[in-house]
Amino acid sequence: MLTSDLPFLPPELMDVVRLFEGAEQLSVEHHGAYRNGVFYNRFVVDGRVYESERAAAAEDALTYKSLCKRYAKLALYRILSERTGETLPWGALTGIRPTRLAYAELEAGRDFGPLFEEMGVSPENTALVRRVIEGQKGIYERSEGNCDLFVSLPFCPTKCSYCSFITAPIAATRKYLADYLAALERELAAAAPLIKTLRSVYIGGGTPFVLEADELERVLAAIAPLRQNGCEYTVEAGRPDVFTREKLDVCAKYGVTRICINAQSFSDETLAAIGRKHTAADLDAAFRMAKDYPFSVNCDLIAGLTGESVQSFCASVDAAVAYAPENITVHTLCLKKGARLKEETARLEAGRLAERIAYSRAALTQAGYGPYYLYRQKYMAGSHENVGWTKQGHACVYNVDVMEEIADNLAVGANAVSKKLFAGGRRIERHGSPKDIPTYLAKTAQLISERAALFA
Repeated sequence: MLTSDLPFLPPELMDVVRLFEGAEQLSVEHHGAYRNGVFYNRFVVDGRVYESERAAAAEDALTYKSLCKRYAKLALYRILSERTGETLPWGALTGIRPTRLAYAELEAGRDFGPLFEEMGVSPENTALVRRVIEGQKGIYERSEGNCDLFVSLPFCPTKCSYCSFITAPIAATRKYLADYLAALERELAAAAPLIKTLRSVYIGGGTPFVLEADELERVLAAIAPLRQNGCEYTVEAGRPDVFTREKLDVCAKYGVTRICINAQSFSDETLAAIGRKHTAADLDAAFRMAKDYPFSVNCDLIAGLTGESVQSFCASVDAAVAYAPENITVHTLCLKKGARLKEETARLEAGRLAERIAYSRAALTQAGYGPYYLYRQKYMAGSHENVGWTKQGHACVYNVDVMEEIADNLAVGANAVSKKLFAGGRRIERHGSPKDIPTYLAKTAQLISERAALFA
């Protein structure tokens, strides 16, 4: 049980508690105060009292709340680390993207290294953040009116065991597809006057290539009037069992510049274990097919998949590198509510996950890739991270904008979340569409009106 006399803190503190094996069984009582420029934190953990204080200036309510969370979480992290003898790769950093915190320090005229050290971040991860910031040069841009467009196609061949998205097998959802495409066309037509400067377009899922070529073309044709100045254009093609030349031809016809092949693993045993219906040979065919087109290619991998050995994961990294895609994204397994694996697993076993992550970093660096974005989520195995790696000159604009929250994001479709930035990004307002497709279809007109009000 966890309590705090500051009502906004319990969820933040629970994020720290969940980092440590068995800590959710502890009784944690928190008392916080801010007096004369000093943050005071008093914790009672299973009857033992811990106190800490930290001098810091809080000029306004937003800064006060941010610092209050930071120092309370740091105090609790240190307590639990001492009790368990465990240190974690990102220390007490939860609930904020590491790069966003680093940029805030740099914009204030300070190097972020001392703060990261205080928060318990490992030297290796501090160095990784420096590399990411370097990799974002020429892309990272805060400019009023910048916007990215996201189009949601929540349809898949089958649902993977680790997936918590709203996707369902296409066999169960195809009956909605015609109406869904019509709704997207309405939303996209209404979105055109809301976009000032379009930085990128991203069609995600689900598995967009599960649509037939003519169905996919309807979506791309509806997007065509919105695309500006040949901006970056990504289609998350997805799994190789739905790849066809007809679909790639449609993408080429409408100026798509980047596709994603979501391999996750090159091990047939692992693919079968997570519910995939394709093999490594199918992945090979998809990569070879994509080579005939002028697309940049991203390949996704996941570290920590059920039953996959260190050797098997490292072999998947080597296989991805051998295909030489422009981008490779290495995810850490993250189990959220709604994933079948979460229902079957009480807690993620980190195991030798750090070894996998270290291998991917070394192998990708050796192959000429550099990290250009990273983000972290709750319930990540081993408290690690997701990192996007790129060859020089091929970083994805959409990923940088979304992860750093430096541009508006206009999102259409079921379970799409639009974001509008205010006050230079210090305040973000969100607008979410219903998750399930029938409800989304019933509310399309209302969603169009609400989104117009937000972006106007």
